[in-house]
Amino acid sequence: MNLVIGLTGGIGSGKTAATNYFEQLGITVVDADLVSRLVVEPGMEALKEIASHFGEDILDADGALNRTALRKIVFDKPEERKWLESLLHPLIAQEIHRQLEASQSPYTILVSPILFESGQNLYCQKSLVIDAPENLQVSRTSVRDSTDEAGVKAIMKVQLSREDRCAKADDVILNDGDLESLHIKIDSIHAKYLKLAEKNV
Repeated sequence: MNLVIGLTGGIGSGKTAATNYFEQLGITVVDADLVSRLVVEPGMEALKEIASHFGEDILDADGALNRTALRKIVFDKPEERKWLESLLHPLIAQEIHRQLEASQSPYTILVSPILFESGQNLYCQKSLVIDAPENLQVSRTSVRDSTDEAGVKAIMKVQLSREDRCAKADDVILNDGDLESLHIKIDSIHAKYLKLAEKNV
């Protein structure tokens, strides 16, 4: 398998803007969030097991998973959350591995909002945090999701702190400017990863 870089960051830090640019540079991006949705799509075995365990009420009218309904059930029932995680985590890991193996680019980005918390950083040789000051995280997320400041701060509270996340990372990009300055910083780290990828062959 080629060099894998784990990319993460808090809400509103600019992970999507960063991964979009890595893709423009010709780098394959494997998105752990998309994978977690893929394994519970209609027709997938996992969705049948979830419906049989929690009841048909967690499906919406077209047979897809109603994530909000499921979240409400597992949020305050640790044993139900454990059951769900023990079903989904191996399937997610398997699909992430499949996509990483299929990558043809010099190195591959694995993006995950819970890279360190989930242990997905163990699939990666290096980790990169897209970091942003908290006031910027709040303002960006409020505009993007039409969420009030209290709502954004509540999400930030359950995520790793900025300090912890940055301390665990091999590389940190401070995304406190415009898109152009983010791209310049990514260009520099892209060159570094290309050199690393050559040594990794």
